[in-house]
Amino acid sequence: MTIVSLLLLASLLPQLTFSAHVKVGIVNGIEAKPHSRPYMVSIQLDKTHICGGFFISDEFILTAAHCWNGSQTLTVVVGAHDLRLSKNSDRIGVKSYIQHPSYNRHFPWNDIMLLRLQEKVYLNNVKWISLPEKGEDVEANTHCSVAGWGRVDINGQMTNRLMEANVYITNNTECHQKWGNMFSPKQMMCTHGHGGSCIGDSGGPLVCENTAVGVTAFGYKSRCNDPEKPNVYIKISPYIQWINDIISNVREM
Repeated sequence: MTIVSLLLLASLLPQLTFSAHVKVGIVNGIEAKPHSRPYMVSIQLDKTHICGGFFISDEFILTAAHCWNGSQTLTVVVGAHDLRLSKNSDRIGVKSYIQHPSYNRHFPWNDIMLLRLQEKVYLNNVKWISLPEKGEDVEANTHCSVAGWGRVDINGQMTNRLMEANVYITNNTECHQKWGNMFSPKQMMCTHGHGGSCIGDSGGPLVCENTAVGVTAFGYKSRCNDPEKPNVYIKISPYIQWINDIISNVREM
């Protein structure tokens, strides 16, 4: 198999049975307007960016489950545009790592995780993004966007500044034809376009009409944004009940 779970540094996770997890970033994109995506966060290990993520409340981040190997101590940089300018006050620890209970790191399904921060965030340049309704779907060819601090090409370096690119939702039938059994129409969607995600963008949101509809999951390990192996995203709408239940249980504590 030539597939790869997009976007996590290969050294962070062991070799997988189906592929190697790799980190992927925005290719053929442009620099985002500073703080125009106030929901974006950089998930870091030892002060090094490894994945993207996004606020869905004042204390919860949604990201990909493969961004954590079960034993690492991660931190989240909030309110950033240029990561080189981040201050210690922008960095928040993670209180709880909540991978989906059906996630298995050897397979690409259910690759979704919630991070509960050690403190709630009240900053002008930090806001959370809306999520879809349970079961809601996005039509093929819908105009959407992705963003992240990942690589700008498969052999390049991570970018310090947040990059973004426009993408379009691909028909599920075409996604399945190109990825085979790695692609689940019930759990996933894929995109096409001139630009897209690359190594380091895992966990970031696929945004359509100011709503996060997907979580960046995997792509082709040899070339970012390959039209023959389009980038794949975990569809958020099937997991809305799980997300709401976790957040509600925390509020009741």
